[in-house]
Amino acid sequence: MSNVEYEIAELEEQLRQADLKPNQNFFQNHLDDQMVLMVDGDICSHSPKAYIVDKHHPAKAQRFDRVEITEMKILEQGDTAVVTGFANYEGPDGRFSMNFMRIWVKKEDGWKIVAGSMTHLDEARTVPASSRVTAEITIH
Repeated sequence: MSNVEYEIAELEEQLRQADLKPNQNFFQNHLDDQMVLMVDGDICSHSPKAYIVDKHHPAKAQRFDRVEITEMKILEQGDTAVVTGFANYEGPDGRFSMNFMRIWVKKEDGWKIVAGSMTHLDEARTVPASSRVTAEITIH
């Protein structure tokens, strides 16, 4: 594992913990001010960073008993890393799953998420690992 892959894996674990706790500070520090976010195929037209930080306020956040990330892949491209995987959330309000992609860029003040995509999956949908397609993305 390269240094970049190790750093990003550590940040992804911190993000998982920030979802579980919740922790606004992580998102305030690691989301780029001009990030782009797509949820279920729709591009968020409002400020994604402000929305995500607000959603992780302890008084407003959805509570989770378990946040599990599976099949995470990190593709290093210099000072950029593309992360893909599946997330399973479980809490008092029920369970849901999603696949995700995040693009991390190393800036002067550290690693920032500049773009992300999340797609909620139906509970009934099961995709065997052998049927999943993994694409390598080259960023210029």
